[in-house]
Amino acid sequence: MSSLKFAALGAASLLFSGCASIAGSSHTMLTDDRIRSESSAALGYAAEDLTLASRRVEGLNTYASLKAKDGKEFTCMINGGNWLSMGLTNPPVCSRKGEPLKAGPFGQ
Repeated sequence: MSSLKFAALGAASLLFSGCASIAGSSHTMLTDDRIRSESSAALGYAAEDLTLASRRVEGLNTYASLKAKDGKEFTCMINGGNWLSMGLTNPPVCSRKGEPLKAGPFGQ
């Protein structure tokens, strides 16, 4: 492999790993309140009726476990909400706890 091809491959590798690192670490734009607010619309609850039990980030997706005041528990996946998406998100995909998430417009 020529040194020019090797350099181009190395630069592309750094670029892609940098983007993935930025995307994965920049979910700070999704505050707990924003997760509750966006999920409430998908679940049919008021945001103040939901408690965020836990959250985890996998790539560009944030998975949130929520509990409603009536005792029902849900899992929601929110795609986006990071610096690469300029804070924009797709509508959350939610299901009852223990049930699989329904595929959203962009899959899971």
